Amino acid sequence: MSNPNNVSLNINHELSFIDGHALTIPTLSILNEEGDIYEGATAPDIDKATAIRLYETMRFIRALDERMQAAQRQGRVSFYMQCLGEEAAVTASAAALDQNDMIMAQYREQAALRYRGFSLDQFMNQMFSNEKDLGKGRQMPIHYGSRELNYMTISSPLGTQIPQATGYAYGQKVRHIDAQTGELNSTIDNITICYFGEGAASEGDFHAGLNMAAVHEAPVIFFARNNGYAISTPAEEQFKGDGIASRGVGYGIKTIRVDGADALAVYAATKKAREIVTTQGEPVLIESIAYRLGAHSTSDDPSGYRSKDEEAKHKGCPIERFRKWLLKQGWLDEAQDAKDKEAIREEILAALKRAEKVAKPALEELISDVYDTPIPSLQKQYEQLKEHILQHPDAYPTTAGRLK
Repeated sequence: MSNPNNVSLNINHELSFIDGHALTIPTLSILNEEGDIYEGATAPDIDKATAIRLYETMRFIRALDERMQAAQRQGRVSFYMQCLGEEAAVTASAAALDQNDMIMAQYREQAALRYRGFSLDQFMNQMFSNEKDLGKGRQMPIHYGSRELNYMTISSPLGTQIPQATGYAYGQKVRHIDAQTGELNSTIDNITICYFGEGAASEGDFHAGLNMAAVHEAPVIFFARNNGYAISTPAEEQFKGDGIASRGVGYGIKTIRVDGADALAVYAATKKAREIVTTQGEPVLIESIAYRLGAHSTSDDPSGYRSKDEEAKHKGCPIERFRKWLLKQGWLDEAQDAKDKEAIREEILAALKRAEKVAKPALEELISDVYDTPIPSLQKQYEQLKEHILQHPDAYPTTAGRLK
C-alpha cells in the first residue's frame, strides 16, 4: 500500500487517542554529587588532558562571571549574563566537538568560546566595547563572536540562530554529497552545534529550524539548555508534554536528555551525537537539564518569581562534582588548584582594568565595512550623527574629543 502522507499505517479498529503526557524520556546521568560513577553507568573515554582543560574552563568561567557581575553592579559595564549552574552543560559539550565545528550560541555559552581558546583580554575588550574588540564595539556586552574559533557572533533576538544553524549545517553536508547518487560519499568532516534555552524553544524559529533539519537531514546538534526559566517564566507555564526532548521525537530527530550538571554525561552524549551526525548526516537533539543558579541577567531579580527554598533544592555545583571525580582519578592536585583559583581572580581583575582604559573605536567604524563604499543615505546619517555629537560634547566627551 502506498503511503503518500509519510505516516505509519498501523491500523487500529478501536477509537483511542494517544496521550502525550504518557511519554517520558529518561535522563542520562553518569556522575553523582560525590564524584563517583553511578552503579550500572559507564564513564566516557576521556583523556586526562581533555578532562583538565574542561575543568579549568569551568573554573575560569565561574571566576569571570563573579567578577563581571560585580563590575556591572559597580557601573563599569552595562550588562552581564552568568553561566552559573550550567558550566558543565556548555563546557563538556564543547569539549566533545572538533575545533572546526561551527558553534551558534544564544548568550550563556561563554564557556564554549573559552574552551576554544578565546583569551581573557578578548573577553574584556568585547565587554567594554573598546577599539580592540573583534566586534568593533557594535554589540552590547557578552555578545561574543570569533571567526578564527568558528563561533558565530551572538544575536540578541531569541532563537534566530536555530534556523540559521540548520542552513549552515546543510551547507556543510552538501560538500559530501555525490552529485549522481545524492548519497553521502564520505563522513562529514565538520558539523554545527546550536545552543538555545527552553524559552527560545517557544519561538517559531525553533519549530521551523528543527523541521527543516529533520526533513533535509542537516548535520546539526541542537543543544537545548532547559534551566527551568525563560527569564521569569517557569517551564511549566511554557509548554506541556515531557520537556523539549519530546519535541525532537515528534520531529523524527534522534534525541537524548542529559543531566546538565554532570560533565561526563554531557560529554558522552555530545560525543555520540557528533558521531551520528557525521556518519549518518542527520540532526540530533540534546536536552540538558541544569538549574539556573543565578539571575537571568544583571537586569533581573529572581526573588520576585522563585523562593529561597526552591533555590536551596538545586544548590549542587557542577564544577565541584567534576572536581571530585578528577581528584579520585589522581589527575588534580588540590593545593595547586587552590593557588590557581586565586591567580585566575587576580588575572581577571588586571585584565578588566586594562580593558576599561582602552579607547573606544573610532566613530567611522560604525559604517566602515557595512558596504565597500557607504551608500548616500548611510553617509548622510553618519554626518548627522557627527554633528549631533559635536553639539553635545558633555554627553559624548570621549567621542567628541576625537572628532575635533
